[in-house]
Amino acid sequence: MRYFISSVLLFFLLPLLGQNPSLHFNGDGSFKIIQFTDLHYQKNNPESAAAIKLINEVLDQEKPDFVVFTGDVIYAKPVKEGLDDVFDPVASRQIPWAYVFGNHDQEQGMSRQQLMDYAMTKPNCLAQPGDKSLKGVGNYILEVKSHDGANNKAILYFFDSGAYTPIKGLGHYDWLDFNQVEWYSKQSAAYTKENGGEPYPALAFFHIPLVEYAQMKTEKYDQIIGSKDETECNGKLNTGMFAAMRQAGDVMGTFVGHDHDNDYIGNFYDIYLAYGRFSGGNTEYNNLGKNGCRVIELKEGKRQFSTYIRLRGGEKLYPVEYPKTFSKNK
Repeated sequence: MRYFISSVLLFFLLPLLGQNPSLHFNGDGSFKIIQFTDLHYQKNNPESAAAIKLINEVLDQEKPDFVVFTGDVIYAKPVKEGLDDVFDPVASRQIPWAYVFGNHDQEQGMSRQQLMDYAMTKPNCLAQPGDKSLKGVGNYILEVKSHDGANNKAILYFFDSGAYTPIKGLGHYDWLDFNQVEWYSKQSAAYTKENGGEPYPALAFFHIPLVEYAQMKTEKYDQIIGSKDETECNGKLNTGMFAAMRQAGDVMGTFVGHDHDNDYIGNFYDIYLAYGRFSGGNTEYNNLGKNGCRVIELKEGKRQFSTYIRLRGGEKLYPVEYPKTFSKNK
């Protein structure tokens, strides 16, 4: 009888044990995100030790509520063992995390779908392959609930920004597709309707920067904070994602990687366009010095966030607040 009862309990508990946690604000109204980007991790290269050291150090000291890897995570075979090294420090600490692809992730013998499938086997992975009708793998949305878990309070958008240009002779890198823009617009509108016509505070994460990153210094909002030490390697076609976000009114900031010598943040028509900090070891170019990450903190019930770059070793650079920091540029 005791065995029977235990078996029944296990039957009902297993689905619950396998569920990933939901995201929610803390009791003090905070929600901290760490963005790691461009680790270019190579399992058997000693230079990659700096990437793992950074991850462990940041997780222990910053104690984030959520971690996002914005592409170019893996850079050599064996792929699964390399992903284990990168993801397991987060998963083992029971921190929810997500993953979007860069242009290099799929170059080591595993497709984007295979990489996503493997990532999703890890504890607390909230990444999703997303709608198969959309371009790429990994277009999805995560909701951040109130501290009591009752209601949505913020929205996080994730996009697959592609790899290389699909049109020969038109630049080098890819761009977001029209169907991704349309999908975002519909999802955003639905969330705004749910919230009584008021857009939720939202952030967006992807790998390749939008065209507007390169335009930011030449238009009305021309101040940036941080390092801009290389020309932005955005896709050449502008399919309107920035315009869709600005019109929808929910996205406060976008966070990308891709360009290793940029870690700046700036204001472009009231959306903060930000880079993370190159998080890898010297397995690829990096002229900024120490590797690091970006720290982002949301506040429950407020349309604002704070952010800074954190280097390996603990130094913090370029503190910025939305919308306060660049408000003088209006």
